[in-house]
Amino acid sequence: MKKQILSRGILGFPLGITLGYVITIVISLSTRQGTYVPCVAEFVTVMGNEINAVLLQTVLCGVLGSSFGACSMIWEVDSWSIAKQSCFYFLITSVTMMPIAYITNWMSHSLAGFLLYFGIFTAIFLVVWIIQYLVLRSKISAINGRISGE
Repeated sequence: MKKQILSRGILGFPLGITLGYVITIVISLSTRQGTYVPCVAEFVTVMGNEINAVLLQTVLCGVLGSSFGACSMIWEVDSWSIAKQSCFYFLITSVTMMPIAYITNWMSHSLAGFLLYFGIFTAIFLVVWIIQYLVLRSKISAINGRISGE
């Protein structure tokens, strides 16, 4: 299991970077200004220049990808209930996501900014969780139907 956690964490690093860049491209396209905005302006200011901000954000996106990848092993702990798996996965990914979002200025540095970002993170988590649950439930029903000869 430790090898799989490490393997998924390593694979998650470039996937996190890729997803981070895709998000910046989508955000840049949504502004309709014809320019690429790789980082939040406040983060560039804090880092001193754009290249420093982009470098740190890239590494942190990789760390996020590693965290999500390594944590995916939680879903394979068959002795845990789905509630326990979900809680642990959410807790670990939240503990990784929130400081990175704060450092990169993806959230406003205020209680309201934190709560808003955490709410959005939670909402996205719930939507993805529900979709995955429904897909898995459908697959299980199909398997059970084949077993019972329906």
